[in-house]
Amino acid sequence: MQASTIGTPTAGHCGTIFVAIELSQKTWLATLHSPDRDRISRYKLEGGNHTGLLALIAQVRSRAAEKLGSAPGVVSCYEAGYDGFWLHRLLLAAGITNYVFDPASIAVDQRARRVKTDRIDGETMLRTLMAYLRGEPRVVRIVRVPTAEQEDVRRGSRERGRLIKEQTAHSSRIKALLRLLGMAVGNPRRRDWLTWLATQRDWQGQAVPPRMLSEIRHEHARLMLVREQLNALEASAQADPAPAAVEMTERRELLLRLKCLGPAFATTLASEVFYKDFRNRREVASYFGLTPSPWQSGGTDRDQGISKAGNPRARRAAIELAWLWLRHQPDSKLTLEFRKHTLNASKRIKRVAIVALARKLMVALWRYLTTGLVPEGVVLKAVAVKV
Repeated sequence: MQASTIGTPTAGHCGTIFVAIELSQKTWLATLHSPDRDRISRYKLEGGNHTGLLALIAQVRSRAAEKLGSAPGVVSCYEAGYDGFWLHRLLLAAGITNYVFDPASIAVDQRARRVKTDRIDGETMLRTLMAYLRGEPRVVRIVRVPTAEQEDVRRGSRERGRLIKEQTAHSSRIKALLRLLGMAVGNPRRRDWLTWLATQRDWQGQAVPPRMLSEIRHEHARLMLVREQLNALEASAQADPAPAAVEMTERRELLLRLKCLGPAFATTLASEVFYKDFRNRREVASYFGLTPSPWQSGGTDRDQGISKAGNPRARRAAIELAWLWLRHQPDSKLTLEFRKHTLNASKRIKRVAIVALARKLMVALWRYLTTGLVPEGVVLKAVAVKV
C-alpha cells in the first residue's frame, strides 16, 4: 500500500469515502481517499476479488467512523470495459453509490510520450470523480447502465450478427474452393446441396477431388449448424416472456410498421438503442456516434467528421438504413431534403450527406417511438385484415 497527498476534499462530500477501481484481468487497484486521512491510498487486489474489495471498503469505512463519530458514505467509480456492469450492480447492492465512466471522456496528458500506469490512471479517475461530484460540467461522461434483463435481451441481436458473419464466411469459403475448379456453385445453404454437388463435373469431366470434397463437406456441416442456430435464435426470441423482451418486441413491431424497416434493422435498433431513455435529440445522435467533431482554435476552423463515439453496431445499422430509406421512402421529407441538397453532387458529397440523413432519421425514429409522431411523408406498411 502506498500513499500520497491530495488537496481539499469535494465540497459537500467532506464525510465521503471516494474509491476509484482500476480493473484488469490479473489485478485490481483500488485508489481511495478517506475523510479521516488527507491523502490518497492505494490497495492492490487479485483480479475479480470483489469480496476483498468490499471488505477493504468496510475496513476503511469502519476506521473513518471511529474518528469522525459517524459512518461516512462511499462513492466509487470504474471505467466501462470488458468487465461489463456486474461490479456496478454488486456495489449498488452493497449500498455504495457507483458511477461507470466512459474511458474516452477522461482528460489525459497530451504530451507525445505520456506516462501511463495503473497508479496514475487510478489517481486520475479519483480526481475526476471528485470533480464530477463538485458539479463541474462535462468533466466526464457517465455510462447509463442497462438493467440486467435489458442487457440479456440484446444478446440475441448481437449473437445473430455474429452468426450471420459466420454464415457468410462459410458460404464464401465453399464458393472460393469450387471456383478453383471452375465448377458451378449452386446454393450451398440448401441442406441437400452436397447431393447436388456430387453430380457436378469440372471442365475435364472430373468430380471434386477427394481432399477438397472433404474440406467442402466440413465447411457445409458448419454452415448447416450456423443456420440451425439462427433458426433456433429466431424462435426463442419470439417466445421470450421476459418483460424487457416484451417491451423490445413492442418497439420492434412499431418500427416494422414503417416501410423500409425489416426484422433485422428493427431488432437491432430496438435492442441496441431505443431501450434507453434519451432526454433530447442530441443524446440520440451522440449515442449513434453521428455528431460532428469540429476543430476550432484561433484561425483554424475545420470539420473532422463524425465522432464515432457511440454504439458501433447501431451506427452501422443507421448508415445502411439511411441508404435503404432513400429507395423505399422516396416521398418522405427526409428523402426530399437529401435529394435537394445533393442534386448534381459528387459521390463523395453524397456519402457525407448520407451521414446527416442517418442522424436525422434516427432522431425521427426516436420521436416516433416516444410520441407516436410518424415522420412526415412516410409510407406505412399495409396491415393484413383478419376475416
